[in-house]
Amino acid sequence: MSVRKSFDEMTYGLAPEADGEARSWLMSHGSRFGHFVGGGWRLGRRTFEALSPGSGEVLARLSHGSKADVAAAVAAAMGAQPAWAALSCHERARYLYALARMVQKHARLFATLESLDNGKPIRESRDIDIPLVARHFYYHAGFAEIRDRKFPDHEPVGVVGQIIPWNFPLLMLAWKVAPALATGNTVVLKPAEDTSLTAILFAQLCQQIGLPDGVFNLVLGDGSTGETLVDHPDIRKVAFTGSTAVGRAIRRQIAGSGKKLSLELGGKSPYIVFEDADMDSAVEGLVDAIWFNQGQVCCAGSRLLVQESVANRFIGKLKRRMSKLVVGRSLDKNTDIGAIVSRVQLERVRMLVAAGAEEGAEVWQPKGKLPRGGHFFPPTLITGVEPASTVAQEEIFGPVLVAMAFRTPAEAIDLANNNRYGLAANIWTENINEAMHVAAQLKAGTVWVNSANTFDASVGFGGYRESGFGREGGPEGLEEYLVRKTELGLSETPFESPQARRRVPSIQHSIDRTPKLYIGGKQTRPDGGYSQAVADASGQTIAELPKGNRKDIRNAVEAAAGAGAWSAMTGHQRAQVIYFLAENLEYRARDFADLIAALSGRSRQQSEKEVDASLRRIFTCAAYTDKYEGAIHLPDRNRVSMAMKEPLGVIGVAAPEESPLLGLLSATMPAIAMGNRVIAVPSATYGLVATQLYQVLDTSDVPGGVFNIVCGPRDELITTLAGHAGVEGIWCWDTKELCREVESLAAENMKRTWLSHGRYRDWRDESQGAGEEFLHHAVETKNIWIPYGV
Repeated sequence: MSVRKSFDEMTYGLAPEADGEARSWLMSHGSRFGHFVGGGWRLGRRTFEALSPGSGEVLARLSHGSKADVAAAVAAAMGAQPAWAALSCHERARYLYALARMVQKHARLFATLESLDNGKPIRESRDIDIPLVARHFYYHAGFAEIRDRKFPDHEPVGVVGQIIPWNFPLLMLAWKVAPALATGNTVVLKPAEDTSLTAILFAQLCQQIGLPDGVFNLVLGDGSTGETLVDHPDIRKVAFTGSTAVGRAIRRQIAGSGKKLSLELGGKSPYIVFEDADMDSAVEGLVDAIWFNQGQVCCAGSRLLVQESVANRFIGKLKRRMSKLVVGRSLDKNTDIGAIVSRVQLERVRMLVAAGAEEGAEVWQPKGKLPRGGHFFPPTLITGVEPASTVAQEEIFGPVLVAMAFRTPAEAIDLANNNRYGLAANIWTENINEAMHVAAQLKAGTVWVNSANTFDASVGFGGYRESGFGREGGPEGLEEYLVRKTELGLSETPFESPQARRRVPSIQHSIDRTPKLYIGGKQTRPDGGYSQAVADASGQTIAELPKGNRKDIRNAVEAAAGAGAWSAMTGHQRAQVIYFLAENLEYRARDFADLIAALSGRSRQQSEKEVDASLRRIFTCAAYTDKYEGAIHLPDRNRVSMAMKEPLGVIGVAAPEESPLLGLLSATMPAIAMGNRVIAVPSATYGLVATQLYQVLDTSDVPGGVFNIVCGPRDELITTLAGHAGVEGIWCWDTKELCREVESLAAENMKRTWLSHGRYRDWRDESQGAGEEFLHHAVETKNIWIPYGV
């Protein structure tokens, strides 16, 4: 007993990392730094302090970016971008290789500076962050070399504005800067005001390798500087990592601008432990999942869900392990948990833990003293938590774990998905079948099986729901910094429009004069009971279309949500239904050609060509159902990552005004082919064409709720869809004004959007009206990490 007690109470002496080189670097610049613009340094009038969270020491004074500083940086990036993009792939790759080598050469300095500035343990900076930074530049140097082969029909976006957080300062820089430069863009980066020092050192390395002036620019400052950068009209792409609240504000700020956007936001990731899991390994994994970087990780496994049969035993093991964690100075090699980045963040952590206690949860912390000075908080476990409690729903972003129990896998899935975030998840079980069954149903962009917080440059990372959209890393991460040439070729005016009014044969006898809405596989009357007249090209009224309203949209969303079995089908099963739909449409080809001719005033021959093109478009979508698939990544010899493409869910589609049948089907069928359910708001002029699809859908085995049609006032209907919490995506081909409103409304729950911004496609052109571009917008990628071997 005495020996055991002596071992348990063993303490460690200090093992500090030498910080002389980092101090010398600071002093060599007088501990004062400015912006890096156009290859040179620019001091500002206003300054702010860079503080060390572990001691409160002032490390340096930094310039605060003004509007003029931002404007100068963007101008420098604009001036450099054409020449940078014009370099050969090999020439750009050499610069990225040089940056990777320089990061490795200065690895110790970067790690020490990062820990001083951020407060994280030196072991994490040295052994995890900096090697991953070098890995990202090496990986993207390789992609720079083969960019034209891998993305032959793409061009760089242009000038990119990037805003990174304080939790992984240099790693977030690498995640964003490396793919942007590799694809031919130039960058203006705004680091977090709390942690800017390693970005400054990186800018100096850009000078040393001779990176062309203006290719990489650095502007220091707080949120107001970032807001100015986002708002600049010459920024063509914004990449942001940070809180969901700020991400939502950015999305609303740029709504309607046509700027490309990727957001990597907050998280409240579940850590699911099944009764057959290796308990000791799961405890160690949990230490990495929640107490790595003081819990200041967007994908931290902050919600422990443990099977009821082993909950008490697991919690007991966890508490014993927590008692051994060392809270200490960032440069001490024995430290497990360093300092919280700032006093503001520390107070937020304290406030949320107190809120959990007030709501009846039990707060447990191991005994021990915290270091004096600095912003420290002990590892904390909160039990007795209800699923709807504050600490179970809100991102704490500190070393705080909340725990709940579950009985069955289905209950675990429900608890895991009972949150507005969807960034990551962890699953611990010895049953691979159960692991994959659960992983496929989790609403999360990354799922780790029997591991935690594993990253590699070759594997995409990003979220679902309010954790944002877009991916960092992997091939999909490079696509965020490219634009398809077809997008660049879109027109400001329609390629086709209704012909001038002229006399055409009336077709009153061949259509229903009072068509209805199509919701849940049934024809339904509009809630309001109103209709609107539809005229043919000669001006003659030929039918009354129903006027749907908000309640009709609500009913359509409910019907679409209830058709989830369509998403669970295999691609082959969906293809059979879609092929059958095409066959049945072909049987009615003459009726559709007559209707198109009557409504548009085009010739019968032109109308027949559109029907034929529509049939081919449906066949193309059916062909892709089981061929637009994911990928397998091999980041190391003991892990495989499966990049699985999953449907968004429910997508609202504002069909284009031109190409009555072809435009409607081109805008809806790719989404359906990928397993989504659609609510289509038809063209105002050609809504009657959409209603004529009822009989085709009814006879084609399309499950009810998969394809819904709501006619009526487009602006009202599509904005209702954009603001609906049950809709995961919006595709809108309409005016700039409507697209702006849609994008702003979609920011509330971070739904995916694909907007025309008042530009037009030639739907007859295969390159503009079909292809993988449409499928790309219909899916999101989930990466499931699976360990293997011994």
